[in-house]
Amino acid sequence: MDLITFLLLLSSVLPVKDSTPLLLADPTIFTWEGKHYAYGTNGANANLGIPVYTSTDLVHWTDKGFALKKGEAFGERGFWAPQVFRHGKKFYMAYTANESIAIAVSDHPEGPFRQQLHRRLPGSSRQIDPFVFFEEGKAWLYHVRVDSGNRIFTGQLNDDLTDFVPGTLQECIRAGTGWENTNGASWPVAEGPTVIKKDGRYYLFYSCNDFRNIDYAVGIAEADSPQGPFRRIPQNPVISRHNTGANGSGHGDVLFSEGKWYYVFHIHFDEKKVGPRRTVLMEMKWNDALPEVLPATFRRLRAVRE
Repeated sequence: MDLITFLLLLSSVLPVKDSTPLLLADPTIFTWEGKHYAYGTNGANANLGIPVYTSTDLVHWTDKGFALKKGEAFGERGFWAPQVFRHGKKFYMAYTANESIAIAVSDHPEGPFRQQLHRRLPGSSRQIDPFVFFEEGKAWLYHVRVDSGNRIFTGQLNDDLTDFVPGTLQECIRAGTGWENTNGASWPVAEGPTVIKKDGRYYLFYSCNDFRNIDYAVGIAEADSPQGPFRRIPQNPVISRHNTGANGSGHGDVLFSEGKWYYVFHIHFDEKKVGPRRTVLMEMKWNDALPEVLPATFRRLRAVRE
């Protein structure tokens, strides 16, 4: 085959549009009717809203614009760390804005997510990084309270998901020493909660250290109840630069799709620069009733714009 023929053949199989790195920090992936929807913090454009990308294979992603736009729901700045879930016949997005938590609603996972009343969940301190978990008809909101450090709490939400049920708020995790605070910071950080239930046990995935720290990493705690108490597993951290090869590996979400478990998370842009943070994916398996990531499956996600 001569060079010209080879180049023509190559051009016929390459995508028409160039792909670029998927740059979602604090990412989450929601799956509905065979399609995957990725959301996250939009880096330099985090004051505009929450973007969404779609895929049918977890490999090729398409930029679909904003799922939630500033002005259509609570918040003027800092749209961070969303989670999307289905409840009844609607789709909901729990997200951070103005360092508060709000929940918007849509008829479709692509959005638009809106609020009739632009309001946040009540709280006595700054609240970020929401994750809603349903158990026996009750909705538990795992989140971070920015008070004497970034500490992870949970509390039961009322039926319309607008406030906490009195008396249900409970602290789950606060950062300790060792890998959870490698710089010995006076403001320890535990954040980015995700909770799953498997075989009757509850697993809380969380991230520690400031996200700008190269040692930002993911640990797991387990419990017999959605309220805890949560016990750290001895294998922590389960995801870090030491098994991903990338600085700042953390703050993501668990995905189960077509019989496989995954963790989607962000890493630093490169070894010298933190942002914009890149979105990556790793497979997990269950070993002796505990999740274990598979470093050989680590891959950086890429996207095209329609």
